Amino acid sequence: MKLFTTPLVLFLAVLATADAQRTVQLTSPDHRLVFSLKLLGGTVQYSLAYNKQLLIDKAPLALHFDNGWFRNNLVLGKPIFSDTTETYQLHVGKTSSVQTHYRTVTIPLAETVAPFRMIRLRVKAFEDGVAFRYEMPEQKGWTSYTLLDEATSFNLPGNPVALALYLPNYTTSHEGRYSTQPLRDIPEDTLVALPVLFRFSNNNYLAITEAALLDYAGMYLGKKQGRLISKLSPLPGQSAEKVKAVLPHQTPWRVLMVSNRVGALIESNILTSLVPPNRINDLSWVIPGKSTFPWWNGNVVPDTLNAPGNNFVTAQYYIDFCARNGIQYHSVVEYGLHPWYVDDGVNFQPGPAADVTRPVPGLDMKAICDYAATKGVGVRVWVHWAALYPKLDTAFALFERWGLKGMMVDFMDRDDQQMVNIQTEILEKAAKHKLHIQFHGSYKPTGLHRTYPNEFTREGTLNYEANKWNENGVPPEHDIDIPFTRMLAGSTDYHLGGFRSVATKDFKAQYTRPLMLGTRCHQLAMYVVLENYLGMVCDYPAAYEGQAGFEFIKQVPTTWDETKVLEAEPGAYIVVARRKGTDWYLGGITDEQPRQLTVSMAFLPAAADYRLTTWSDVPGKNGNGDELNRQVRTITNAGRVSVFMNAGGGATMHLQKL
Repeated sequence: MKLFTTPLVLFLAVLATADAQRTVQLTSPDHRLVFSLKLLGGTVQYSLAYNKQLLIDKAPLALHFDNGWFRNNLVLGKPIFSDTTETYQLHVGKTSSVQTHYRTVTIPLAETVAPFRMIRLRVKAFEDGVAFRYEMPEQKGWTSYTLLDEATSFNLPGNPVALALYLPNYTTSHEGRYSTQPLRDIPEDTLVALPVLFRFSNNNYLAITEAALLDYAGMYLGKKQGRLISKLSPLPGQSAEKVKAVLPHQTPWRVLMVSNRVGALIESNILTSLVPPNRINDLSWVIPGKSTFPWWNGNVVPDTLNAPGNNFVTAQYYIDFCARNGIQYHSVVEYGLHPWYVDDGVNFQPGPAADVTRPVPGLDMKAICDYAATKGVGVRVWVHWAALYPKLDTAFALFERWGLKGMMVDFMDRDDQQMVNIQTEILEKAAKHKLHIQFHGSYKPTGLHRTYPNEFTREGTLNYEANKWNENGVPPEHDIDIPFTRMLAGSTDYHLGGFRSVATKDFKAQYTRPLMLGTRCHQLAMYVVLENYLGMVCDYPAAYEGQAGFEFIKQVPTTWDETKVLEAEPGAYIVVARRKGTDWYLGGITDEQPRQLTVSMAFLPAAADYRLTTWSDVPGKNGNGDELNRQVRTITNAGRVSVFMNAGGGATMHLQKL
């Protein structure tokens, strides 16, 4: 990593007016974003403008501690500015190398009355957004704190339209449908999940989320007297206390992603640019890829298989499938709704005798891992976090001896400070035993796959697992919402790869061999549209082999060197292009409106020929969504490709440099 920091004097300054030392401005390197902090009557408020349009106007900042509010009788200390260019590598991500340029101001805020606390507000301005956080340094008379509320407000003028997920409470897996409505119509005191997207009248976009969630509570938004204000997940067992910490301490970054092109928010690397650098020295074992997940399909095996169950022969069947088709991992989960380990609980909730170090009788995990290794396949497991955490050190040491490569940790459904710290501990200790982690039933990512590259993905979204039990299924228009909301935070875990597409009128929930809404091409395109470093291949082997489109699943990577959003309209459609080496992969999906999209190949290098393979919907075949067209041609960057997408449809492309 290269990091260069120099004093910034000329283009950033305390305004030389009658309000000298009372107003501070920070501009982005391209001067399009302007962050302003003003001291007014002993309180502070900030504004944010983009291309001279106010996106946030006079929004107060305050913190409520158990020994009183930090919001009145404040003075500004001398601000310190810097200008930074940073280059770093991402082992897993939507791009492999990031070069970013940002400007920073650190503003001391001090109380003029007891208890005379001092807090620094640190602000960073990028070309695609602004982030700020509160820093509590060591100081005389203040050594620790209990935070009751973080009253960070977001006063958005002009009644922008929000695309948001509303939640009933803080105990949540974040699995729900998104709503589109003007800010004015959002009910007061509604709990709004992050990220949330706002579209202003002139098509400027603002997304609010957070970065570097470490030793703190997860943030949400609520609406109070017309203004959005931060709400923190409370510590367990009560509702008043949100964070307990010893100084020095700091909050996560409050991130405001901004652009007049919504696709730029998806391309942005602002979150990883705000987190600590990689903390894992040896990354040779951190191998992203695709994985089976037989729980989704109902553990389907051939009738000829001897004694199916959680045993060697069933695992061998799936491992052999992975080996034949270049799928990196097989997941051992459950059989007959009982996890692979000893557990006296029900419905996947651990009982008092749950023990992740004891496989069920007849399941030899080391034998399975040894066999998989001979086939070049890794083995992963599913675990309930509450069964894993009490035996964390013992279990991880045993998993490493068995030869496991990673796991899905499930059912956390919280993002209070205690749970945030538990997940950080899981990541750190898993890395010591060369184990990757997939957090399911979990909160959003916050850029920490840079810090802990063994964090492959997080769920925090309604996805195709619901097709097993939800009579309405997961419709294609929900998939359209995800890239503009949840995916802005990072890798998005879906149960991908269902190969039984049906029309809406023919859909029904079924626990084994679930059906899919949207066409097969829509399902294929989701491997590219989604950022997901551990793409699932959830159906059973016989559902794939010999089937049209499976060749694309075998080819598509899960991490990328470059990402571009070629076409995007929230609530309607999106086309994403991702590069791995010299190959490009494109995925496009639409809502319930059929579309003919023409995509320019201008993003390709000049003077190069590419072999283009396209998988697209067959027009008018909405009732047989598994049918698709596959075409091959040669193209250059001067070409354009027209693809048809049925209602709930999609298209995928693979471009190979000749």
